[in-house]
Amino acid sequence: MLHRKSSSSANTSAPGNSGPRSKPLTSSSTPPAASSRRPNPLQPRPPPPLQPRSAEYRYASVDMTEIWVGEDEHQEKPDPNKPYSLGPKISYWDEQRAAWLGENRKFPNFVGPNKPRVLLVTGSSPEPCKNPVGDHYLLKSIKNKIDYCRVHGIEVFYNFALFDAEMTGFWAKLPLIRKLLLSHPEVEFLWWMDSDAVFTDMAFEVPWERYEDHNFVLNGQNHEVYDNKSWVGLNTGSFLLRNCQWSLDILDVWATMGPKGKIREEAGELLTRELKNRPTFEADDQSALVYILATQRENWGDKVYLENAYCLHGFWDFLVDRYEEMIENYHPGLGDHRWPLVTHFVGCKPCEKFGDYPMERCFKQMDRAFNFGDNQILQMYGFTHKSLASRRVKRTRNETSDPLQVKDGLGLLRPEFKGIMIASSRIQK
Repeated sequence: MLHRKSSSSANTSAPGNSGPRSKPLTSSSTPPAASSRRPNPLQPRPPPPLQPRSAEYRYASVDMTEIWVGEDEHQEKPDPNKPYSLGPKISYWDEQRAAWLGENRKFPNFVGPNKPRVLLVTGSSPEPCKNPVGDHYLLKSIKNKIDYCRVHGIEVFYNFALFDAEMTGFWAKLPLIRKLLLSHPEVEFLWWMDSDAVFTDMAFEVPWERYEDHNFVLNGQNHEVYDNKSWVGLNTGSFLLRNCQWSLDILDVWATMGPKGKIREEAGELLTRELKNRPTFEADDQSALVYILATQRENWGDKVYLENAYCLHGFWDFLVDRYEEMIENYHPGLGDHRWPLVTHFVGCKPCEKFGDYPMERCFKQMDRAFNFGDNQILQMYGFTHKSLASRRVKRTRNETSDPLQVKDGLGLLRPEFKGIMIASSRIQK
C-alpha cells in the first residue's frame, strides 16, 4: 500500500522539532552566490534534452551565408599602372639563409645523409566544394599525403587561405610557396602537390642525391619542353623546389602572367600562339612555365631537372585500370609506371559540378587509387581493403602476444629512409 509522505517532513527544523536541520556553511560548501558564477568547463555536463526533428535542428536547412562573415567585403583593387610583384625584391637570400642556419643549428636543412628537410604543401579552396561529395575526397587526399609524409619524415602544410586576391585559380600556389620559403629557412626543398593527386607508392623514396645540382624538379621531358614547346611537356601538379635565391627569382618571373583580368587573358593569347596544341584560354601556370623555360633556357635550364624515370606525376587515366596487374607482377618501391609514386587525377575536378571526364569514372578510380595506397599503410597493422573498390577492411594476419617481433612486409614502420633529426654543425647546400 502506498503511503503519502508526511507534510511535516518537508519543513525545516523549529525549536522542539526533531526534523532535519540545515548544515552550517563550511569552507568546502558552495556559497549561495555560486549559482550566478560562470559554469566550470571541466565539469561533466548532462546531455541536451531531446528536441523534435524540426527544420530548426536539421543541418541541411542552415543558411551558411549567415554564418560565414565577410565573404562579400569589398576588396581593394590594385593599381593598373603598377607592375605586379609577389612582394619586395629579395637579392641576397642565400647569404641571409646561410647566416640563419649557422645561428640556428637545432634546425638543420638536412636531417640525415642525403636527406633534406622537406615541406609538402597542398591545399584547397576556403569554400565548401560545389560537388556534395567533393570535400570527402579532399579529406581522403590529405589523409593519403599525411600517411606518405609520416613514413618518409616529411612535414606537411595544408592551406585554405588565398594569400593574394590577384593570383587565383592555378596561380594561387605561387605567393603561398614564396611565403613559405621565406618563413622556413630550415626547409631545403618544398614539395608542391595538387589536391587531386595522391601517393600510390608509399615505399618509394625520392632520390634526393640526384638533384644535388638542381633547384627545380618537375615531371616532364626535355625535348617536349625545349624542342617542341608542348604545353603539356611538363606538369606543375607535383614538383620540388629548393629554398634558394634562384627559386625566388624564377617565381618572380613566373608570376608576371598570373594576375587575373587583362594581364592573364593577354598572356593566354600569347601562350596559345607560341605553344604546341594549346587550346585558347587564359594563362595557366603550367603553360607559362613551359614558355619561360623554352624561351629563356640559358637563364634557367641548367638548374631545372625534368624527371621521367619515376612518376612524380602520373596521369591517372593511363594507370588506374592496371592496379591489379601491378599487384600481381610488381611491388611497391619502384615509383615508375610499374608502381607509380603519384597518381594525378587531372581533369576530374572532384570539388566542382563539372569535370573533363565522366564523374562516375573519376570517383570510382579515385577510390581505387586511395585504397591502392592505403593498403600499403594498412599492411603495417595487419589489415587490407577487401578489394580496391571497397571501404571495408579485413585482417591479413592474426594478433600475437609478441607484437614487437611482427615485421611489416614493406618495412614502413621504421624505415631507414625516414631520416633522424640530428644536430649538425655542417650546413649543406
